[in-house]
Amino acid sequence: MDLGVRIPRPLGNGPSRFIPEKEILQVSKVDPRAQSIFEDAFAALGRLDNISLVMGFHPQYLESFLRTQHYLLQMDGPLSLHYRHYIGIMAAARHQCSYLVNLHVNDFLQVGGDPKWLNGLDGAPQKLQALGELNKILAHRPWLLTKAHIEHLLKAEEHSWSLAELIHAVVLLTHYHSLASFTFGCGITPEIHSDGGHTFRPLSLSQYCVCDIANGNGNGNDLEERRSSHQVSGEVEVLMERMKQLQECRDEEEASQEEMATRFEREKTESMLVATAEDEECVQSRDVSRHFEDPSYGYKDFSRRGEHVPTFRVQDYSWEDHGYSLVNRLYPDVGQLLDEKFQMAYNLTYNTMAMHKDVDTTMLRRAIWNYIHCMFGIRYDDYDYGEINQLLDRSFKVYIKTMVCSPEKTTKRMYESFWRQFQHSEKVHVNLLLMEARMQAELLYALRAITCYMT
Repeated sequence: MDLGVRIPRPLGNGPSRFIPEKEILQVSKVDPRAQSIFEDAFAALGRLDNISLVMGFHPQYLESFLRTQHYLLQMDGPLSLHYRHYIGIMAAARHQCSYLVNLHVNDFLQVGGDPKWLNGLDGAPQKLQALGELNKILAHRPWLLTKAHIEHLLKAEEHSWSLAELIHAVVLLTHYHSLASFTFGCGITPEIHSDGGHTFRPLSLSQYCVCDIANGNGNGNDLEERRSSHQVSGEVEVLMERMKQLQECRDEEEASQEEMATRFEREKTESMLVATAEDEECVQSRDVSRHFEDPSYGYKDFSRRGEHVPTFRVQDYSWEDHGYSLVNRLYPDVGQLLDEKFQMAYNLTYNTMAMHKDVDTTMLRRAIWNYIHCMFGIRYDDYDYGEINQLLDRSFKVYIKTMVCSPEKTTKRMYESFWRQFQHSEKVHVNLLLMEARMQAELLYALRAITCYMT
Protein backbone atom coordinates (compact mmCIF):
# COMPACT_ATOMS: atom_id res chain seq x y z
CA MET A 1 0.00 0.00 0.00
CA ASP A 2 1.40 3.39 -0.99
CA LEU A 3 0.96 5.83 1.88
CA GLY A 4 2.42 8.71 -0.13
CA VAL A 5 5.26 9.22 2.34
CA ARG A 6 8.31 10.71 0.68
CA ILE A 7 11.42 8.93 1.88
CA PRO A 8 14.69 10.83 1.68
CA ARG A 9 17.65 9.08 0.10
CA PRO A 10 21.27 10.18 0.45
CA LEU A 11 22.53 12.14 -2.53
CA GLY A 12 26.11 11.02 -2.31
CA ASN A 13 27.85 7.74 -1.59
CA GLY A 14 29.31 8.10 1.88
CA PRO A 15 31.07 11.01 3.60
CA SER A 16 33.32 11.98 0.67
CA ARG A 17 32.98 12.33 -3.10
CA PHE A 18 36.68 11.52 -3.48
CA ILE A 19 37.27 8.59 -1.11
CA PRO A 20 35.43 5.24 -1.34
CA GLU A 21 32.96 4.83 1.51
CA LYS A 22 34.24 1.36 2.42
CA GLU A 23 37.71 2.77 3.19
CA ILE A 24 36.29 5.40 5.53
CA LEU A 25 34.06 2.87 7.32
CA GLN A 26 37.01 0.50 7.67
CA VAL A 27 38.85 3.01 9.89
CA SER A 28 36.74 2.55 13.01
CA LYS A 29 36.76 -1.22 12.55
CA VAL A 30 40.53 -1.51 12.56
CA ASP A 31 41.38 1.33 14.95
CA PRO A 32 39.81 1.10 18.42
CA ARG A 33 41.08 4.61 19.22
CA ALA A 34 39.15 6.09 16.28
CA GLN A 35 36.07 4.18 17.40
CA SER A 36 36.22 5.61 20.91
CA ILE A 37 36.77 9.18 19.62
CA PHE A 38 33.73 8.77 17.35
CA GLU A 39 31.66 7.54 20.31
CA ASP A 40 32.74 10.46 22.51
CA ALA A 41 32.02 12.99 19.75
CA PHE A 42 28.59 11.49 19.18
CA ALA A 43 27.82 11.56 22.91
CA ALA A 44 28.88 15.22 23.18
CA LEU A 45 27.19 16.54 20.03
CA GLY A 46 24.48 14.02 19.27
CA ARG A 47 25.95 13.69 15.78
CA LEU A 48 29.04 12.48 14.00
CA ASP A 49 29.68 14.71 11.03
CA ASN A 50 31.35 13.64 7.81
CA ILE A 51 34.40 15.83 8.46
CA SER A 52 35.16 13.81 11.61
CA LEU A 53 34.62 10.52 9.78
CA VAL A 54 37.20 11.48 7.13
CA MET A 55 39.64 12.87 9.71
CA GLY A 56 39.25 9.53 11.49
CA PHE A 57 42.06 8.18 9.28
CA HIS A 58 44.29 10.07 11.76
CA PRO A 59 42.77 9.59 15.24
CA GLN A 60 45.53 11.45 17.10
CA TYR A 61 44.93 14.53 15.01
CA LEU A 62 41.13 14.19 15.15
CA GLU A 63 41.26 14.17 18.94
CA SER A 64 43.25 17.41 19.00
CA PHE A 65 40.98 18.99 16.37
CA LEU A 66 37.74 18.13 18.20
CA ARG A 67 39.15 19.31 21.53
CA THR A 68 40.06 22.69 20.00
CA GLN A 69 36.78 23.11 18.15
CA HIS A 70 34.77 22.18 21.24
CA TYR A 71 36.67 24.78 23.26
CA LEU A 72 36.14 27.50 20.64
CA LEU A 73 32.40 26.84 20.28
CA GLN A 74 31.16 25.57 23.66
CA MET A 75 33.48 26.44 26.53
CA ASP A 76 33.79 29.72 28.44
CA GLY A 77 35.13 32.46 26.23
CA PRO A 78 34.77 36.16 25.44
CA LEU A 79 32.01 35.70 22.81
CA SER A 80 28.43 34.53 23.28
CA LEU A 81 27.48 31.18 21.73
CA HIS A 82 25.28 32.62 18.98
CA TYR A 83 28.02 35.09 17.99
CA ARG A 84 30.47 32.18 17.66
CA HIS A 85 28.24 30.24 15.27
CA TYR A 86 27.42 33.37 13.30
CA ILE A 87 31.13 34.09 12.82
CA GLY A 88 31.53 30.46 11.66
CA ILE A 89 28.79 31.10 9.07
CA MET A 90 30.46 34.33 7.90
CA ALA A 91 33.84 32.63 7.53
CA ALA A 92 32.57 29.52 5.71
CA ALA A 93 30.43 31.67 3.40
CA ARG A 94 33.54 33.48 2.15
CA HIS A 95 34.38 30.26 0.30
CA GLN A 96 30.73 29.41 -0.50
CA CYS A 97 31.08 26.35 1.73
CA SER A 98 27.39 25.52 2.09
CA TYR A 99 28.29 22.36 4.06
CA LEU A 100 29.73 24.37 6.97
CA VAL A 101 27.23 27.22 6.59
CA ASN A 102 24.30 24.81 6.98
CA LEU A 103 25.91 23.11 9.96
CA HIS A 104 26.27 26.44 11.79
CA VAL A 105 22.91 27.85 10.72
CA ASN A 106 21.35 24.93 12.61
CA ASP A 107 23.65 25.39 15.62
CA PHE A 108 23.05 29.16 15.61
CA LEU A 109 19.27 28.65 15.78
CA GLN A 110 19.67 25.96 18.43
CA VAL A 111 21.52 28.30 20.81
CA GLY A 112 18.81 30.93 20.40
CA GLY A 113 20.24 33.02 17.55
CA ASP A 114 17.89 35.50 15.87
CA PRO A 115 16.66 34.03 12.54
CA LYS A 116 16.57 37.55 11.05
CA TRP A 117 20.37 37.65 11.09
CA LEU A 118 20.34 34.76 8.62
CA ASN A 119 18.72 36.88 5.89
CA GLY A 120 22.09 38.44 5.30
CA LEU A 121 24.93 40.28 7.01
CA ASP A 122 22.96 43.54 6.94
CA GLY A 123 20.40 41.89 9.23
CA ALA A 124 23.05 41.22 11.88
CA PRO A 125 24.19 43.70 14.56
CA GLN A 126 26.52 46.52 13.54
CA LYS A 127 29.32 44.92 15.56
CA LEU A 128 29.26 41.74 13.45
CA GLN A 129 28.87 43.69 10.22
CA ALA A 130 32.08 45.53 11.10
CA LEU A 131 33.86 42.17 11.09
CA GLY A 132 33.06 41.73 7.38
CA GLU A 133 36.18 43.53 6.18
CA LEU A 134 38.50 41.52 8.44
CA ASN A 135 36.79 38.29 7.29
CA LYS A 136 37.32 39.22 3.64
CA ILE A 137 40.97 40.22 3.92
CA LEU A 138 41.94 37.28 6.14
CA ALA A 139 40.28 34.78 3.81
CA HIS A 140 41.85 36.02 0.59
CA ARG A 141 44.78 38.43 1.09
CA PRO A 142 45.88 38.43 4.73
CA TRP A 143 49.11 40.32 3.90
CA LEU A 144 46.97 43.46 3.40
CA LEU A 145 45.90 43.49 7.06
CA THR A 146 47.17 46.51 9.01
CA LYS A 147 46.85 47.87 12.50
CA ALA A 148 44.32 50.40 11.11
CA HIS A 149 41.87 47.53 10.50
CA ILE A 150 42.33 46.43 14.10
CA GLU A 151 41.95 49.97 15.43
CA HIS A 152 38.72 50.41 13.46
CA LEU A 153 37.19 47.39 15.28
CA LEU A 154 38.49 48.22 18.74
CA LYS A 155 37.48 51.91 18.65
CA ALA A 156 34.02 51.75 17.12
CA GLU A 157 32.37 53.47 20.11
CA GLU A 158 29.21 51.61 21.12
CA HIS A 159 29.86 48.80 18.62
CA SER A 160 33.49 48.27 19.54
CA TRP A 161 35.18 44.92 20.13
CA SER A 162 37.35 44.20 23.15
CA LEU A 163 40.81 42.72 22.51
CA ALA A 164 39.76 39.37 23.99
CA GLU A 165 36.62 39.23 21.83
CA LEU A 166 38.64 40.11 18.75
CA ILE A 167 41.17 37.31 19.39
CA HIS A 168 38.28 34.85 19.78
CA ALA A 169 36.74 36.11 16.54
CA VAL A 170 40.05 35.93 14.65
CA VAL A 171 40.66 32.34 15.77
CA LEU A 172 37.13 31.38 14.68
CA LEU A 173 37.48 33.09 11.28
CA THR A 174 40.82 31.41 10.53
CA HIS A 175 39.53 28.06 11.84
CA TYR A 176 36.55 28.11 9.47
CA HIS A 177 38.39 29.48 6.44
CA SER A 178 40.85 26.62 6.72
CA LEU A 179 38.15 24.06 7.55
CA ALA A 180 36.38 25.11 4.34
CA SER A 181 39.63 24.24 2.56
CA PHE A 182 39.62 20.78 4.14
CA THR A 183 35.91 20.28 3.34
CA PHE A 184 36.39 20.99 -0.35
CA GLY A 185 39.84 19.37 -0.50
CA CYS A 186 38.46 16.02 0.70
CA GLY A 187 35.18 16.29 -1.21
CA ILE A 188 33.08 16.16 1.99
CA THR A 189 29.38 15.56 1.25
CA PRO A 190 26.42 16.79 3.34
CA GLU A 191 24.87 14.33 5.79
CA ILE A 192 21.51 12.86 4.69
CA HIS A 193 19.50 15.03 7.11
CA SER A 194 21.04 18.31 5.99
CA ASP A 195 20.36 20.72 3.19
CA GLY A 196 21.75 19.30 -0.05
CA GLY A 197 22.33 15.87 1.49
CA HIS A 198 19.23 14.06 0.25
CA THR A 199 16.83 13.67 -2.60
CA PHE A 200 13.27 12.35 -2.86
CA ARG A 201 13.76 11.10 -6.39
CA PRO A 202 13.36 7.36 -6.92
CA LEU A 203 16.44 5.23 -7.49
CA SER A 204 17.61 5.24 -11.06
CA LEU A 205 20.56 4.19 -13.18
CA SER A 206 21.40 1.19 -11.03
CA GLN A 207 21.50 2.93 -7.63
CA TYR A 208 23.46 6.02 -8.75
CA CYS A 209 21.89 9.41 -8.96
CA VAL A 210 22.88 11.45 -11.98
CA CYS A 211 25.13 13.79 -10.04
CA ASP A 212 27.16 10.83 -8.80
CA ILE A 213 27.82 9.68 -12.30
CA ALA A 214 28.64 13.18 -13.47
CA ASN A 215 31.13 13.49 -10.61
CA GLY A 216 32.80 10.20 -11.38
CA ASN A 217 31.45 8.18 -8.47
CA GLY A 218 30.19 5.40 -10.71
CA ASN A 219 31.99 2.10 -11.21
CA GLY A 220 33.25 3.03 -14.66
CA ASN A 221 36.39 4.48 -13.13
CA ASP A 222 38.13 1.26 -12.16
CA LEU A 223 39.60 0.58 -15.59
CA GLU A 224 40.79 4.17 -15.89
CA GLU A 225 42.34 4.00 -12.43
CA ARG A 226 44.19 0.80 -13.29
CA ARG A 227 45.50 2.43 -16.47
CA SER A 228 46.69 5.56 -14.72
CA SER A 229 48.32 3.64 -11.87
CA HIS A 230 50.19 1.67 -14.50
CA GLN A 231 51.46 4.92 -16.00
CA VAL A 232 52.60 6.35 -12.68
CA SER A 233 54.27 3.32 -11.19
CA GLY A 234 57.59 4.60 -9.98
CA GLU A 235 56.28 8.02 -8.92
CA VAL A 236 56.95 7.27 -5.25
CA GLU A 237 60.45 5.91 -5.91
CA VAL A 238 61.35 9.06 -7.86
CA LEU A 239 60.17 11.22 -4.96
CA MET A 240 62.13 9.15 -2.43
CA GLU A 241 65.26 9.34 -4.59
CA ARG A 242 64.93 13.14 -4.78
CA MET A 243 64.61 13.37 -1.02
CA LYS A 244 67.78 11.31 -0.65
CA GLN A 245 69.71 13.48 -3.14
CA LEU A 246 68.54 16.71 -1.48
CA GLN A 247 69.68 15.38 1.89
CA GLU A 248 73.12 14.58 0.44
CA CYS A 249 73.44 18.03 -1.19
CA ARG A 250 72.40 19.61 2.08
CA ASP A 251 75.14 17.73 3.92
CA GLU A 252 77.75 18.75 1.34
CA GLU A 253 77.13 22.45 0.80
CA GLU A 254 74.96 25.21 2.14
CA ALA A 255 73.66 28.04 -0.04
CA SER A 256 74.53 31.62 0.96
CA GLN A 257 71.94 33.86 2.63
CA GLU A 258 71.59 35.91 -0.58
CA GLU A 259 71.02 32.79 -2.66
CA MET A 260 68.42 31.53 -0.13
CA ALA A 261 66.59 34.88 -0.29
CA THR A 262 66.62 34.79 -4.10
CA ARG A 263 65.22 31.24 -4.13
CA PHE A 264 62.40 32.31 -1.84
CA GLU A 265 61.48 35.28 -4.05
CA ARG A 266 61.59 33.06 -7.13
CA GLU A 267 59.31 30.45 -5.54
CA LYS A 268 56.93 33.14 -4.25
CA THR A 269 56.63 34.70 -7.72
CA GLU A 270 56.20 31.30 -9.29
CA SER A 271 53.47 30.33 -6.83
CA MET A 272 51.52 33.39 -7.98
CA LEU A 273 51.58 32.04 -11.53
CA VAL A 274 50.28 28.59 -10.64
CA ALA A 275 46.71 28.70 -11.87
CA THR A 276 43.91 27.42 -9.69
CA ALA A 277 41.30 25.25 -11.35
CA GLU A 278 38.52 26.96 -13.25
CA ASP A 279 34.96 26.57 -12.03
CA GLU A 280 33.94 23.05 -12.95
CA GLU A 281 31.88 21.45 -10.26
CA CYS A 282 30.75 24.29 -8.01
CA VAL A 283 27.33 23.03 -7.01
CA GLN A 284 25.67 25.20 -4.37
CA SER A 285 22.67 23.95 -2.45
CA ARG A 286 21.93 27.14 -0.55
CA ASP A 287 22.83 30.64 -1.59
CA VAL A 288 25.45 31.52 0.97
CA SER A 289 26.72 34.76 -0.57
CA ARG A 290 24.26 36.76 1.50
CA HIS A 291 26.39 36.10 4.57
CA PHE A 292 29.16 38.41 3.40
CA GLU A 293 29.68 41.44 1.18
CA ASP A 294 31.78 41.94 -1.94
CA PRO A 295 31.63 38.39 -3.37
CA SER A 296 33.93 39.33 -6.26
CA TYR A 297 36.82 39.88 -3.83
CA GLY A 298 39.04 36.80 -3.98
CA TYR A 299 42.57 35.51 -4.00
CA LYS A 300 42.99 35.28 -7.77
CA ASP A 301 42.41 38.96 -8.55
CA PHE A 302 45.80 40.11 -7.34
CA SER A 303 47.94 37.48 -9.05
CA ARG A 304 46.46 38.36 -12.42
CA ARG A 305 47.44 41.99 -11.86
CA GLY A 306 50.89 40.99 -10.69
CA GLU A 307 50.47 42.83 -7.39
CA HIS A 308 53.45 42.45 -5.09
CA VAL A 309 53.05 40.35 -1.95
CA PRO A 310 55.43 41.73 0.66
CA THR A 311 57.67 39.25 2.46
CA PHE A 312 56.83 38.43 6.09
CA ARG A 313 59.98 37.20 7.81
CA VAL A 314 59.33 34.60 10.44
CA GLN A 315 62.24 35.70 12.61
CA ASP A 316 60.51 39.08 13.03
CA TYR A 317 57.18 37.56 14.06
CA SER A 318 56.63 33.85 14.56
CA TRP A 319 53.87 31.70 16.03
CA GLU A 320 56.23 30.10 18.58
CA ASP A 321 57.78 33.31 19.89
CA HIS A 322 54.99 35.86 19.47
CA GLY A 323 51.58 34.62 18.32
CA TYR A 324 51.23 31.77 20.78
CA SER A 325 51.73 33.90 23.88
CA LEU A 326 49.45 36.69 22.63
CA VAL A 327 46.57 34.27 22.06
CA ASN A 328 47.14 32.52 25.38
CA ARG A 329 47.21 35.82 27.25
CA LEU A 330 43.95 37.15 25.80
CA TYR A 331 42.05 33.88 25.44
CA PRO A 332 43.54 31.44 27.97
CA ASP A 333 44.30 27.84 26.89
CA VAL A 334 43.52 28.47 23.22
CA GLY A 335 47.16 29.18 22.32
CA GLN A 336 48.06 25.84 23.88
CA LEU A 337 45.30 23.96 22.01
CA LEU A 338 46.21 25.54 18.66
CA ASP A 339 49.89 24.85 19.21
CA GLU A 340 49.21 21.15 19.86
CA LYS A 341 47.05 20.97 16.72
CA PHE A 342 49.71 22.65 14.52
CA GLN A 343 52.43 20.37 15.91
CA MET A 344 50.23 17.31 15.45
CA ALA A 345 49.58 17.99 11.75
CA TYR A 346 53.18 18.99 11.05
CA ASN A 347 54.86 16.10 12.88
CA LEU A 348 52.32 13.38 12.10
CA THR A 349 54.00 10.46 10.36
CA TYR A 350 53.70 6.71 10.13
CA ASN A 351 57.10 6.58 8.38
CA THR A 352 55.45 5.25 5.24
CA MET A 353 55.11 6.48 1.68
CA ALA A 354 52.57 4.55 -0.37
CA MET A 355 53.82 0.94 -0.18
CA HIS A 356 57.20 1.80 1.39
CA LYS A 357 57.89 1.54 5.13
CA ASP A 358 60.55 3.14 7.38
CA VAL A 359 60.71 6.35 5.35
CA ASP A 360 61.58 9.66 6.97
CA THR A 361 59.03 12.07 5.46
CA THR A 362 60.17 15.17 7.38
CA MET A 363 61.62 16.86 4.29
CA LEU A 364 58.42 16.37 2.30
CA ARG A 365 56.13 17.61 5.09
CA ARG A 366 58.30 20.69 5.55
CA ALA A 367 58.27 21.43 1.80
CA ILE A 368 54.44 21.30 1.75
CA TRP A 369 54.08 23.52 4.84
CA ASN A 370 56.65 26.06 3.67
CA TYR A 371 55.21 26.18 0.16
CA ILE A 372 51.84 27.25 1.57
CA HIS A 373 53.46 29.87 3.77
CA CYS A 374 55.49 31.01 0.74
CA MET A 375 52.24 31.59 -1.21
CA PHE A 376 51.23 33.89 1.65
CA GLY A 377 54.58 35.71 1.50
CA ILE A 378 55.95 34.11 4.70
CA ARG A 379 59.67 33.29 4.65
CA TYR A 380 61.83 31.03 6.86
CA ASP A 381 65.44 32.23 6.66
CA ASP A 382 66.88 28.79 7.31
CA TYR A 383 64.93 27.00 4.58
CA ASP A 384 66.18 26.36 1.05
CA TYR A 385 63.16 27.07 -1.17
CA GLY A 386 64.90 25.31 -4.05
CA GLU A 387 63.73 22.04 -2.43
CA ILE A 388 60.09 22.81 -3.15
CA ASN A 389 60.43 22.44 -6.92
CA GLN A 390 62.29 19.18 -6.46
CA LEU A 391 59.61 17.63 -4.26
CA LEU A 392 56.26 19.10 -5.34
CA ASP A 393 55.25 18.55 -8.94
CA ARG A 394 52.99 20.78 -11.00
CA SER A 395 49.72 18.89 -10.48
CA PHE A 396 50.34 18.82 -6.73
CA LYS A 397 51.04 22.57 -6.68
CA VAL A 398 47.81 23.26 -8.58
CA TYR A 399 45.90 21.16 -6.04
CA ILE A 400 47.59 22.91 -3.09
CA LYS A 401 46.98 26.39 -4.42
CA THR A 402 43.35 25.72 -5.33
CA MET A 403 42.60 24.02 -2.02
CA VAL A 404 44.27 26.76 0.05
CA CYS A 405 43.27 29.87 -1.94
CA SER A 406 40.05 29.02 -3.81
CA PRO A 407 38.92 25.74 -2.22
CA GLU A 408 35.44 25.96 -3.73
CA LYS A 409 37.07 25.15 -7.11
CA THR A 410 38.71 21.89 -5.98
CA THR A 411 37.58 18.97 -8.14
CA LYS A 412 37.74 15.21 -7.93
CA ARG A 413 40.02 15.15 -10.95
CA MET A 414 42.54 17.38 -9.18
CA TYR A 415 42.43 15.23 -6.06
CA GLU A 416 43.10 12.15 -8.17
CA SER A 417 45.83 13.72 -10.31
CA PHE A 418 48.41 14.24 -7.56
CA TRP A 419 50.31 11.41 -5.81
CA ARG A 420 48.39 8.74 -7.69
CA GLN A 421 50.13 5.83 -5.96
CA PHE A 422 49.51 7.11 -2.46
CA GLN A 423 46.74 5.94 -0.17
CA HIS A 424 43.66 8.03 0.60
CA SER A 425 44.76 8.27 4.24
CA GLU A 426 48.00 9.92 3.03
CA LYS A 427 46.06 12.40 0.91
CA VAL A 428 43.86 13.21 3.92
CA HIS A 429 47.06 13.82 5.88
CA VAL A 430 48.18 16.25 3.14
CA ASN A 431 44.85 18.04 3.54
CA LEU A 432 45.41 18.33 7.29
CA LEU A 433 48.83 19.86 6.63
CA LEU A 434 47.37 22.31 4.12
CA MET A 435 44.55 23.28 6.47
CA GLU A 436 46.81 23.90 9.48
CA ALA A 437 49.49 25.74 7.46
CA ARG A 438 46.82 27.99 6.02
CA MET A 439 45.30 28.67 9.44
CA GLN A 440 48.68 29.51 10.93
CA ALA A 441 49.53 31.85 8.02
CA GLU A 442 46.28 33.79 8.45
CA LEU A 443 46.73 33.91 12.22
CA LEU A 444 50.28 35.26 11.90
CA TYR A 445 49.10 38.24 9.85
CA ALA A 446 46.15 38.95 12.18
CA LEU A 447 48.19 38.60 15.37
CA ARG A 448 51.02 40.72 13.99
CA ALA A 449 48.50 43.50 13.20
CA ILE A 450 47.03 43.23 16.71
CA THR A 451 50.55 43.36 18.24
CA CYS A 452 51.36 46.48 16.16
CA TYR A 453 48.16 48.08 17.45
CA MET A 454 49.06 47.23 21.06
CA THR A 455 52.63 48.54 20.94
